[in-house]
Amino acid sequence: MRALLARLRGLAPAAPSCGARAETLAAATLAARGWRVLARNWRNPADRREEIDLVCTDGEVLVFVEVKARAARALVPGYFAVDARKKRVLLRAVRAYLRGLRQPPRTVRFDVVEVVLGAEAAADGKTGARVMHFENVPLFPRHFRGA
Repeated sequence: MRALLARLRGLAPAAPSCGARAETLAAATLAARGWRVLARNWRNPADRREEIDLVCTDGEVLVFVEVKARAARALVPGYFAVDARKKRVLLRAVRAYLRGLRQPPRTVRFDVVEVVLGAEAAADGKTGARVMHFENVPLFPRHFRGA
């Protein structure tokens, strides 16, 4: 309770959540590969529960990225945590995002970035995290047109 009160008073800075840290690491990893991050935590104005973690461009391709943070000893990997229900919500959010664009892209893709947090997960020994990128994860119907 004291820690909460101290944070509320501004005496102690709040630590970033695991999800926010994972999204920052994912965005930095993708940017280092030459991607451009267009939006972070984009929410559908019509339904604020629908969120896209990262919207990026990989060359001419518009990429929607779901970031999953995991502990080093998690039982379910982040890739498999994007289940059918989550994919339905993401598809609604993607359609809303695309409807808001003046000119829809020719190509869209869905990726999952899994960030394993913890000192023992670090491949480099510095960040305390391991980032795994899964490209072109099935999300869109066969002849997806966007809006």
